[in-house]
Amino acid sequence: MTSTNTTLAQTLLNFSVEYAQQHKTKVGHLPTVEHDDAWLSDCEQGAHDDSHHYWQPVAIDSLIDINKKELTFANVESALNFELHHDIKTYFTTIFSGDIDAVCSEGELSLLFAWNPEDFARLQENIIGHILMKQRLKQPVTIFFAVTDEEDMIISVDNENGEVWVEAVGCKPHKKLSNSLTDFIKQLTPQVNTDVQ
Repeated sequence: MTSTNTTLAQTLLNFSVEYAQQHKTKVGHLPTVEHDDAWLSDCEQGAHDDSHHYWQPVAIDSLIDINKKELTFANVESALNFELHHDIKTYFTTIFSGDIDAVCSEGELSLLFAWNPEDFARLQENIIGHILMKQRLKQPVTIFFAVTDEEDMIISVDNENGEVWVEAVGCKPHKKLSNSLTDFIKQLTPQVNTDVQ
């Protein structure tokens, strides 16, 4: 892993810990998720009530069982004959997590992550679909990693140079937010919904 990737991974880990800690401070406990026996995750931390479990982001490297089958994008790159930007690969293989709400100078957003290995496979399929759409529209390839509070607006990484942009689904990016994913994550503030129980 390059120093840039290590920095991004550490920035993500720090941010995810900060999110969980802020949630505990503001709400009194970790975030909760509706429990589904068919959709388990190492993020789950025990029962909150009859139908919800506490959860927190978990470092993929810390999971002994998952390391038997390392999460990679090799199959995506092979299928498309296309190399993904290293920041996107690092971003989606650093933590398992539910969506993490955050705020930046441009407004509110939700960072997207895989919940478990099955969700990672589904994420790969969505990324393939997104890339094929971009290629069909003859647009620069971007890879989404967050959604905004505005309908059909996503935040993505330019696959060529790693810059972070806002784009409407199906359209070219229209507003640059940051020179890199690491810098973008560093400027975010976790947003905790204090209405949850």
